[in-house]
Amino acid sequence: MSRRRLLAGAALGAAALASPAIAGDRVRLRLGYLHVVAVDGQILTGLDRGSFDQQGIDFDLVEFNTGFEVVQAMAAGKLDVLSAGGVISSLLPRGGYTAFLVNDIEIATAQLWVRPDKGVRAFADLRGKRIATVRMTTAHIFLDRALRANGLAPADVEIVNSNMSAAVNAFIAGEVPAVALWVPFNIVVRDKVPGAVKLVDASAYYPQSAVVGGWVARQEYFAANRDVFARLIRGWADANDHMLRNGKAVAGALQKNHYPQASVADIEEALAAQKMFSSREWKRLYADGSVARWLQQVSDFFATEATIATAAPATQYFDPSLYLSTI
Repeated sequence: MSRRRLLAGAALGAAALASPAIAGDRVRLRLGYLHVVAVDGQILTGLDRGSFDQQGIDFDLVEFNTGFEVVQAMAAGKLDVLSAGGVISSLLPRGGYTAFLVNDIEIATAQLWVRPDKGVRAFADLRGKRIATVRMTTAHIFLDRALRANGLAPADVEIVNSNMSAAVNAFIAGEVPAVALWVPFNIVVRDKVPGAVKLVDASAYYPQSAVVGGWVARQEYFAANRDVFARLIRGWADANDHMLRNGKAVAGALQKNHYPQASVADIEEALAAQKMFSSREWKRLYADGSVARWLQQVSDFFATEATIATAAPATQYFDPSLYLSTI
């Protein structure tokens, strides 16, 4: 679905937001997402497998380039539900939204690449240098933590903000000596700049700085349609558990059907960069407060960066109850 068609559909107005479009027992949801394996792996696998179809769920899929764009679309009422990475923790503390489902922990999806030919070989060389990334995203969160863990403050570098394609292109062109990116953008960097070095990835700071991505809906919309979201959770769980049981086959299917520009090895690498759990293992992490803690530590970052005056805590905006009663 093109963005132009999305905007045209949004003109239907507030009345269309009251409840999902229902035809018989089927439900159609406007789903905004990012086309990266850590975000859309379960979505695409579930669509290929018929996991959501079996639950009577259809999606109008709306792809966005950055997490910031997808949360803006949600805030503007143009989506029924979204799936994104760490950026969800910039939207949720503002109030009025509910996180109800987590995809994975992005343990190594964010990476910092540098160019020795531009004078950067180590963290110390970054002082005073330009680093391209996308602010208020998983990559920005990771970059902030990586700098601080290596004796640098964000003020010691110049962060060049753009969308990720532009950030990577600037790195490839030699306009910046460093880029904080997320997979699969590492593929083009590795191919186009053979001398580039991956200085560190987010796994160096796990689990103390775990970043989780997942699904968000407007609070009142979620409360009014819990039966629909229970069906979505069941479809997601089928896809998620299939991915864990059949990793190599899933990587092949994702590459063939949805990531033709990548190799199967690239998709396998992307899957390895995220930590996934079975649907039943997630129950423990929901129930013992682990997910709420991970969401909170990312929200704390955004509350500082975006100066959110009154930030709702994760214990308020994350609702594990539907998942726990459904799985």
